[in-house]
Formats: sequence, C-alpha cells, structure tokens
Amino acid sequence: MSTLDPARTVVVATGNAHKLVEIESILAQVLPDVRFVALGQLGDFPDPEETGETFLENALIKAESAVAETGLTAIADDSGLVVDALDGAPGVYSARYAGVHGDDAANNEKLLWNLADVADSERTARFMSVIALISSDGMVLTGTGSCEGRIGYVPQGENGFGYDPLFLPDETPGRTMAELEPAEKNAISHRFHALTDLAARLAPGGAVGPTA
Repeated sequence: MSTLDPARTVVVATGNAHKLVEIESILAQVLPDVRFVALGQLGDFPDPEETGETFLENALIKAESAVAETGLTAIADDSGLVVDALDGAPGVYSARYAGVHGDDAANNEKLLWNLADVADSERTARFMSVIALISSDGMVLTGTGSCEGRIGYVPQGENGFGYDPLFLPDETPGRTMAELEPAEKNAISHRFHALTDLAARLAPGGAVGPTA
C-alpha cells in the first residue's frame, strides 16, 4: 500500500471482480491516470455491516469504511433489483434475498417462486445503483442510475452475475442481461448510468486525493 500514489489511486470497495471491471472501464475514461485497486488486494479487511435502508446509505457505509481502512480515496457501489409486483423487493437485500449473501442461484430461484403467479405485464422491474466516492480528505461525490426492464420466467445467458439471467432490459428486447456482451451491458446498465452520473462530477484526468 505504501507504494501507491494517494492522488492517483482509488480503492474499489467490493469483492466482486465483475463490479471492479465495470467501474474501472467506465471511470478510466475520465480518470485515465488513476489506478483502481480492489480493497482485497490491499489486505484482509472485514466487511462493514450494511445497516442502511437505502442504496445510498449502504454505498456511503462501504466507501467510508474503505477510506478508514486504507487512508485512500474509495469508491463503493450499492445496487439491487427493484420489482414492482413485490413492492420493491428484493431491493437493498438483493444479494442476500434467499438468506445467504451472494448465492445467485438461490436468489433467482426465490425470485421466480415469488413471481410464479404474476402476469407478464406486471413483471416490471429495474436495476438500481448508487455509486459513492469519498476522498481521503473528506470530499463526497455520488451518482445514481437505473435500468428498466422486466423479469423473465427462466434463466437465460451465461454472462454477468446476480439476477442478470432473469432480467430483460427494455433496451434489448428478447435478451436478458446475461445474454449481452460486456460492452452491450456496460452501455445500458444501472451501474453505467450511475458511473456516468458520477463521472460528470469529476474533473477529467484530475487527482482524486491529496497531492501533498
């Protein structure tokens, strides 16, 4: 960690390699000289308790924890699936909807079970994302984004993760998020829109932490 330039390093507070790739591929366009490193590459840090009731609150919790643990600027994402017929569930509990954090198969199975009797016209949903960036000197920037679609009936596709095999974006009729190539997904995803929102607040190519 001592070899990293604090002004040119952003710690990505996630253990999900897919998120790291998405975040880096988008933000690198406005921060080309910044190095993005996963928190796990810098040490074995405990996960903060996500006690927030909104995506924003949880994103801030994770970013604040990463700054405290590393002393570096940190970025964190909190995202999830919001299903209208389920009154917004699974929402902030998306990753642990079935009880075990990160069990995608179980989460998807529970979602299909809960939507078993829901008509196609009522299976509307959206992926939501909030990105929080907190610098080591206390600057806070956020971005929000969404991707509208509906929930299918069977998993389709091998790409992506989470609920991607069940989510049919409005912008790609007939194909789930998991059937899209990475570039296609990045162009429409909730995280893309949130990162674009955040990127608009960042100075192109600028430093992200103290320079002295």
